[in-house]
Amino acid sequence: MSSRLNVGVIGLGRLGRVYAADLAHRVPNARLVAVADQQAGLAESFAQEYGAPKCYQSHHDLIADQAVDAVAVVTSTSTHREVVVDAARGGKAIFCEKPISTSLEDAGQMLGVVQTTGAFLQMGFQRRFDAGYVAAKRKVDAGAIGAPVLLTSTSRDPFRPPLEFCDPKVSGGLIADMGIHDFDVARMFMGNVKSVYAIGGALAYPEMESIGDVDNAVISLVFENGTLGAVHLSRNAVFGYDIRAEIWGTQGSLQIGYFRHTPLLVMTKEGITHDVVPHFMERFESAYLAQIQDFVDNVLHGRGPSITGADGVAALRVSLAATTSLRESRPVEMREA
Repeated sequence: MSSRLNVGVIGLGRLGRVYAADLAHRVPNARLVAVADQQAGLAESFAQEYGAPKCYQSHHDLIADQAVDAVAVVTSTSTHREVVVDAARGGKAIFCEKPISTSLEDAGQMLGVVQTTGAFLQMGFQRRFDAGYVAAKRKVDAGAIGAPVLLTSTSRDPFRPPLEFCDPKVSGGLIADMGIHDFDVARMFMGNVKSVYAIGGALAYPEMESIGDVDNAVISLVFENGTLGAVHLSRNAVFGYDIRAEIWGTQGSLQIGYFRHTPLLVMTKEGITHDVVPHFMERFESAYLAQIQDFVDNVLHGRGPSITGADGVAALRVSLAATTSLRESRPVEMREA
């Protein structure tokens, strides 16, 4: 393989455009050679804007392109199984944005094909590449706060996405789509989950009931080592994008995240104010870049994936168990999932 990786991006929604733009201009050892999106004209307009040589409406055509060495799959979660399986059988290295799928059955099929074909598969969980989470992990591993005993993780969107995206049949729903990040970092800091208990409701956006989802949820976690966790999820943080975590240990605690986006305080007789983080692209811009750079580096240098398909399945399993807990109003052991 050459010193640069030829990558095609499949799916040009908000996040797909971020990855494609980074690959086009900010990842020195990558070359964006093709883009694909099922929406007519979208891939063509993006390719013209960012200088991608080829554009397709079908992911099949992109995967069949012999100039493409690797693909970034940033389509809706409900399509991941088909696209990843096709890419693996097409001999491409694969980066797949979370969640791995909407069901464990589909995820199992994906990993089976990846194993059979020997394809490279790396999952996308950008918080693992965020400076705050990276530094906290190093502190925990170094024993800076003693033994971790409790994790609290908060994810709050400033507004709900379109209902067609929120639909659990498309994205997996609030707990699976948003909470999966929290479950992934919970595993990173605390180990595997033993049981979950979730409560929630359509409290800010009653129309969420029409698609069978909630806009606020709280999930309690018990880990296999006996430690505890709590995940708070919301679609109505009207002030801005709110992503934070705290790891409480026997000798101290670590707090990750921030409210103020620009390092500026406005101080007047009316009070002291500052701005807030607008949304996920601003909060995790550097993490998304570091993540796709890591994928490119791993493929080019023959290293294993930093976040495996098994990691994706483990986080999905927690998400589905929590969703079952919410629907059935009971604690759910992971062995049931």
